[in-house]
Amino acid sequence: MRLLVTGGAGFIGSNFISYVLEHTSHSVINLDALTYAGNLENLAEVEKDPRYRFVHGDVADVEILESVFSMKPEAVIHLAAETHVDRSILESGAFVRANVNGTHRLLEIGRRHGVWKFIHVSTDEVYGSLGSTGRFTESSPLQPNSPYSASKAASDLLVRSYFQTYSFPAVITRCSNNYGPCQFPEKMIPLMICNAMDGVPLPVYGDGGNIRDWIHVSDHCAALVRMLEVGEPGEVYNIGSDNQRDNLSLVREILCILGKPESLIQFVADRPGHDRRYAIDSSKIRHALGWSPKIQLPEGLARTVQWYRDHPTWVERVRTGAYRTYYRKMYHQRDRTLSSL
Repeated sequence: MRLLVTGGAGFIGSNFISYVLEHTSHSVINLDALTYAGNLENLAEVEKDPRYRFVHGDVADVEILESVFSMKPEAVIHLAAETHVDRSILESGAFVRANVNGTHRLLEIGRRHGVWKFIHVSTDEVYGSLGSTGRFTESSPLQPNSPYSASKAASDLLVRSYFQTYSFPAVITRCSNNYGPCQFPEKMIPLMICNAMDGVPLPVYGDGGNIRDWIHVSDHCAALVRMLEVGEPGEVYNIGSDNQRDNLSLVREILCILGKPESLIQFVADRPGHDRRYAIDSSKIRHALGWSPKIQLPEGLARTVQWYRDHPTWVERVRTGAYRTYYRKMYHQRDRTLSSL
């Protein structure tokens, strides 16, 4: 089967393409705009694979989409998105354009070309914030609290409407926080790993008590392949591996793996609209599709730390230029230290 993967040069996308080419017989068209987090170095090992083709283009560009669909992809795995909450607070317009307008154009062209299946990869952040108990289920109300999560919720509803209105064969997945190799170091885990390796402060929002449910990216990739095979159009599937940690505990685990002191932790002013707790109920995909995660957080975190240790050149390249400008703007302007260990 020929797959169109949007955003395939990003963190999850590049891991997914590598996983597909290693574990299946499918071929892949990778459509990516190569914005700041898109990195073709992530796919260096597969670029000569005859089943792989890269197309440089924006998912919101109709002309590019028409050209890509002329290659007759049979299924779409839609990963292209602006994803970082902090960036959405600074500039929400880019998130509406990529996540809402881009998804709409992809749906419309995919419908006209008669794709067999459309997998829309979303996030648990569309559900908002949990209290001290409970987990998100597929029937939990959508209550996004950031421009990023609002743009993803809007795109989810567009996808749902295309199934309801046109019987378009779309599936929506909502995954918990991913981690693993090749993740751009604005996200929490690689940011903390890279800062700790450099011996510079690790910025922790608020009191560090915000809780996230973590999944290794390879488990997510396996779930998406399973979704492609037997996911039911019109359904929503939560994907998670039941690895909840508060941010401060996770940072301490990273420091312990690296043998670095906890004195590097630096508490900074909390970000606006910061969701307190996420937890995913993934029983539906486990029971209906026979998927289950393989990597628990201690093992996955150790493997991820080692990957960043083994790839200093990759780290250096992605942490220069625009990333450093963004980092200073995001953390140094807000760096009213609340306390430190």
